[in-house]
This record gives sequence, structure tokens and C-alpha cells, in this order.
Amino acid sequence: MPVPLREVIAALDARYDPALAESWDAVGLVCGDPDEPVGRVLFAVDPTTAVVDEVISTGTDLLVTHHPLLLTPVHGVPAEDPKGRLVHRLIRAGAGLFVAHTNADRAPGSGVNAALADLLGLAGAVPLEPAGDDPRAGLGRVGELRAPMPLSAFAAHVAALLPATVGGVRAAGDPGRVIRRVAVCGGSGGSLLPAAAAAGADVLLTSDLKHHPVSDAGEVAGPALCDVAHYASEWPWLPVAAEHLRGDLAGQVEVSVSRLRTDPWTWHAAG
Repeated sequence: MPVPLREVIAALDARYDPALAESWDAVGLVCGDPDEPVGRVLFAVDPTTAVVDEVISTGTDLLVTHHPLLLTPVHGVPAEDPKGRLVHRLIRAGAGLFVAHTNADRAPGSGVNAALADLLGLAGAVPLEPAGDDPRAGLGRVGELRAPMPLSAFAAHVAALLPATVGGVRAAGDPGRVIRRVAVCGGSGGSLLPAAAAAGADVLLTSDLKHHPVSDAGEVAGPALCDVAHYASEWPWLPVAAEHLRGDLAGQVEVSVSRLRTDPWTWHAAG
């Protein structure tokens, strides 16, 4: 039986406290009537045209994404604007849009970084950068692999676990370096390299690493680096979040995960 949108929002806010979001972030309900019934929810990393197509074709009542549609301030959403067009299409279809971004990154238990650490099987994982009153909440995670492995094998392990992307998995460091302690940060986490080093990590797994910081890191003692697609690093959160929402709403709402790849890179040419 469908439940009011406000009940779904309350369940999501309980898992992904808006207070954990960065001050610059745009989280919460983007469009939708809190009094309207919700019988079907779809989770995705990005609110792209293809994902909105999926929402409409499946009769989904609420789209929950990790990345915001409207991150920077706007003064209107005209239909001729690409983002405004998506808002109009959702509203016409009677579908809402809800965003859990940096609050989901920091959330304990069912957050983006917790999901990534769990996928890798990290034991004793704790936040790299704690936040709030809950010691389990914070940005990034660091923990121990079940069994040590060389960096080359770790990179292959990551590639096997994360969604395939054209960029694959890149590593910086000695391929034979033994990896025991792993730091992770879903999304752009290069700024956490000092925290990963301080935590004794053998490798930092994150996304969007730039040439000069990676080059500099190779000149000093510290973690090896493993760079994956931004989308791929955050996708593991989707099935975790979907399963928790299904349970939090006592199975009253159908919850699913989009299988569309929203990584913006579409092909790769090797030299």
C-alpha cells in the first residue's frame, strides 16, 4: 500500500541526517508534494535524462539520487533549460525528486562511504574525518583487508567489485607493495590523503585524483593511490540505501535501483 511522500522523506532523513551535509550542498526534496502517495521509489547516482526516462516509463513516484540536480542557486527552472526540463518532466509525471548527497557521504551504517568499505570487506572501518556526535559518522573510512594482497591484486579486486567504467581502475605506487590497511572515500576524496596517511593506510581509494597531487604523493612516504570513476565509487550505496528504505517502510513501498550507467565517460581509446 502506498505511503505519503512525507513518510518516505522522514525515513530518508532519519538515515541521512541533513545536518551532516556541507553548508554549500543542496539536499532534500527538490520537487514533489509531501501529501502525494508513493508506491514506487527508484535510486540512482545521477538525475540524468536517461534516469528520468526510466522514472516515467516505470511509473516511479519518487526518484532518490546521490548527486543534486540543482547544486548551484537558480532563479527559475524554465523548460528550455536542460535541468529545468527534467523538473518539468518529473512534475508532469507526478514524480518527486529527493537528494541525499554529502549527508549520505557522512552517514553511519548505511552511508556512501560505509557501503564502499563494506563492499571491500574492510574490518573495523572507522571514519577518516569524523563528523557529528556519532563516532560512526564522518567522511571516508579506513579499515583492514581480510587478507593482505599486493597493490596490483588490490586494483584488480576493486575493478571486479565496482561497476565497469571506461576509465577502469588506475593505481599509483609499487605494484608489489603489500596492502593491508585501506582508506576509501566515495567521490572526490583527494583532500583526505593526509588523513589516510595519518591513519596508517597503505592505499587510498577514491576518485577524481589530479596529476600534480598524485605525482607529489609518489615522492614521499605515504599511501599508494587507487583512482576509480566517481560514479563507480558511489554506486555501491544504491542497493544498500534501497534495502534500508524498504525495511524502514515495512515493505509498503516498492524500491529498486537503476541499472543505467551514469558515468559521463562513454568510450576509451588506447594509444
